[in-house]
Amino acid sequence: MAARFRIRRSTPSSRFGLALFAVLLAVLLAAPWWAGRAPMRLLGEAYAFLALACLWNLLAGYAGLVSVGQQAWVGFGGYLLFTLAMFLGIHPLAAVPLAGVAAALLAVPLAPLLFRLQGAYFAIGTWVLAEVFRLSFAQVSALGGGSGSSLPMSVVAQIARDRAVRDAAIYWTGLALAVGTLLFVVLLLRSKTGLALTALRDSEIASDSLGVDGARIRLGVYVAVSGLTAMAGAFIFLQKLRISPDAAFSVNDWTAYVIFIAVIGGIGTIEGPIVGTILFFLLRETLADLGTTYLLVLGAVAIGVMLKAPRGVWGIFTRKTGITLVPIQRHVVYRDDEV
Repeated sequence: MAARFRIRRSTPSSRFGLALFAVLLAVLLAAPWWAGRAPMRLLGEAYAFLALACLWNLLAGYAGLVSVGQQAWVGFGGYLLFTLAMFLGIHPLAAVPLAGVAAALLAVPLAPLLFRLQGAYFAIGTWVLAEVFRLSFAQVSALGGGSGSSLPMSVVAQIARDRAVRDAAIYWTGLALAVGTLLFVVLLLRSKTGLALTALRDSEIASDSLGVDGARIRLGVYVAVSGLTAMAGAFIFLQKLRISPDAAFSVNDWTAYVIFIAVIGGIGTIEGPIVGTILFFLLRETLADLGTTYLLVLGAVAIGVMLKAPRGVWGIFTRKTGITLVPIQRHVVYRDDEV
């Protein structure tokens, strides 16, 4: 008898998670037939926040790039959607991925400048970049300047003339964005690049000694995250049908809330942003009528989680149960086979 082993990622809980995801996806795909217009808009908003939280979690939780300026790419994506649809005649739904491509291309020369900054200086640099974007778009009179602009009905009608069909198309775009972002993050973290990211997160010095090119990997992750974040921004303002500099580049809406979601859910996990998004919307829908008290409650929850559960709600659940719905880590499984 000789001891042998194999590398395995899947577990009984992860197989259950895959089945649960398939059932939930089927239910959400059918939402235009069972949900009203308001619930569909709320779900679409949740999809956008889920995508943004997953991407910020990838940056901070794995690549070690703590950004407080992701609103730069949200606003850029929204404004590019309006530009492409209003002035170039591109179909609004087709403009969503094009906005992502343009943002990724712009991020290529900007990322090396930001990477010259480390730690808190990098975070401040991302916020400064967002402010530069906001002030720049506020000067474009064709897009409404500081007061903003609405998407013309002639452009909106390109999606579909019937409002129900148009709402369904926008809803499915948001669902595709959320699912696509989740798949991108999962596949990336299951790849060799993901293994290198995990090594960088655990010990940059040790990973460098093993030949991991941290600068190249972080550049690729930042560029990809910028592009996908711009796509989320384009979807957000396609759903809103109106954009302004203050709304597009709001640090509160597109960064503070996103960080809150990642923190309470669990930074450095796949499930964390999902759990965090659900908890955030439950709190928001329950407490939104309380005015400023609502923000105080959010702050208290965030502080409490960071003090009592640094790995978030999902981290507590995983530690107590050992359950992981999305397998990223590799497990060595030993078995005895006859020679």
